[in-house]
Amino acid sequence: MKYLASCLFAFLLFTTAAFSQTEEQQKLLEMDMGWEKALLGSDVPFLEDLLADDFIWVHNHAGQIDGKEASISRAKRIQAGQADDTRGRVSRDQKVVILGNTGVVSGYTVVDRGPSPVTYHFMRTYALVDGRFRLLANHTMAIPEEEVK
Repeated sequence: MKYLASCLFAFLLFTTAAFSQTEEQQKLLEMDMGWEKALLGSDVPFLEDLLADDFIWVHNHAGQIDGKEASISRAKRIQAGQADDTRGRVSRDQKVVILGNTGVVSGYTVVDRGPSPVTYHFMRTYALVDGRFRLLANHTMAIPEEEVK
């Protein structure tokens, strides 16, 4: 009887831990989808809150590398009236991995700026700070049209 109770207790712990991991992964995925929405809408308050102070964004082939200040400044300029030709951002095939205090979200984002959309592979790294995830790093790479799945 003790053995059965021990097994049941272990099973409950395991399923609770698995549920928590899945719940945390879902929260991180939703936060990451918020990042895409904030970029499309130039949502300055969201970006200020989400980005870690040491945030770094490595764009396609390291042709541009931005930090938190540059990313927020771009959103502020767009809010102030600077032209922005981005018409849409749609993510797909996201994968979320959490290990300790680090979360990684990877997948694809199709960005429509015309004349035709461009598909990017992304990998974003989040760090758990004071009980919530902050976006620490983002790497995006354009995929040649003939290689898009």
